[in-house]
Amino acid sequence: MSRTFLALLHYDGGSFVGWQRQKTGRSVQGEFESVLERLAGTRTVAHAAGRTDAGVHARGMGVSFSLAARWTGEKAHRALNALLPRDCWVERVSEMRTGFHARKTARARRYEYLIGTDESAGSPFRRPYEWALGRELDSTVMTLAARRIKGTHDFRPFAAKGPDRPHYRCAIGTAEWTRRRDVPGFRFEIEADRFLHHMVRMLVGTMVDIGLDRRPVTDMEALLARTDNEETSPPAPPQGLYFLVAQYPAEWYADGLEDHDAS
Repeated sequence: MSRTFLALLHYDGGSFVGWQRQKTGRSVQGEFESVLERLAGTRTVAHAAGRTDAGVHARGMGVSFSLAARWTGEKAHRALNALLPRDCWVERVSEMRTGFHARKTARARRYEYLIGTDESAGSPFRRPYEWALGRELDSTVMTLAARRIKGTHDFRPFAAKGPDRPHYRCAIGTAEWTRRRDVPGFRFEIEADRFLHHMVRMLVGTMVDIGLDRRPVTDMEALLARTDNEETSPPAPPQGLYFLVAQYPAEWYADGLEDHDAS
């Protein structure tokens, strides 16, 4: 008999090839599953709420896994943080009901993207964790561009090329630019039911081009009407992107006391 758990994982993506285990390179999934194998005595699979790319960070990635019934959430929490590498940290571990899956059960996911517009963004203490753009942006037109992507659309023009999917529709509930309070720059927050590969970075890259007056705000509608990404701006750098949270229905938590946001 086993128990299912949900860990809220933070990680610095700078030295990882991404969440997903690859044939070569260091992955977050590989590190997490190596620790689980030590705890369980056998290979144990971990499922994440999202599959972040190389260089992308997380401040609340939902990760589901199973351990023997003798384990509690508190014990698993302590053991994971004792054994994970220094660029990973578990905020908490919750026991979930049988059948829970961090990706399949999630009803929404939230990301943020950070941009530095001042010269100091090039500092080695900032550059690995934001887009060190070093130029001012027109927040008015970027806000208008963000409004145009809210709702349900086919986001194929903002997805990396790859094998065809059953569909490319995503429902965006939040898409908002705000000025950062800590340093000169901007923060973009976006929440949707699902995201396509490179979608957030391609949206940010296009809106930054609009904010730099390289293309008009009306391009957002024109791009959404296309069936390819040939006219979309290049994706924003990965180091500015953070996975923030996944939302799960409250009934999946074993104690029934958790909030709907796994954050």
